[in-house]
Amino acid sequence: MTDRSRLPTEPGVPLLETARFTMRALERGDAAALLPTLGDEAQCLYLTREAFESEQELWGWLADPSWPGLTWIAVDADEEVVGRFVAVPVEEAGVWDLGYTVCAHRQREGIAVECSEALLRHLFADGGARKAVAEVDIENVASIRTLERLGFTREAFHPAYEETHKGVCDVAIYGLDRSAFASEPG
Repeated sequence: MTDRSRLPTEPGVPLLETARFTMRALERGDAAALLPTLGDEAQCLYLTREAFESEQELWGWLADPSWPGLTWIAVDADEEVVGRFVAVPVEEAGVWDLGYTVCAHRQREGIAVECSEALLRHLFADGGARKAVAEVDIENVASIRTLERLGFTREAFHPAYEETHKGVCDVAIYGLDRSAFASEPG
């Protein structure tokens, strides 16, 4: 099991635990672990930018000091990086935008749901959140299913809302308020 005393932390990014994973603050070596996924065009299809070409480019994006969000890196019992989970405050107080990327070789293991649940528990219980939202490309069926498993519901549909490397995209906004999350079974 992971020795929690030596894991990195940063303000606003406490260690979070799930049944199978520890979620910790971002560290420099995470770029190398995430590059096989975030450097793959197919894996980045629904990202707002093209795949990364190098570990250095990816690290610059991950550690951008002007980005207002918080990042957790999920690691398994062997300390293998399995995904990146983020929470970004939106303009309205108490609302956080949720995001996640699961490493390609670990997809379809329930990691996105398990780790996002832990992040939502933290945001609603300790982070002062009253609502979580997620913006998703309408063609990203896997992400939509993940959000629905977490209890999110579609609140808005924006046709031709965003232009990315893949072209003009229709986007759906999903939302989950604290009371609905608290009432979810499990």
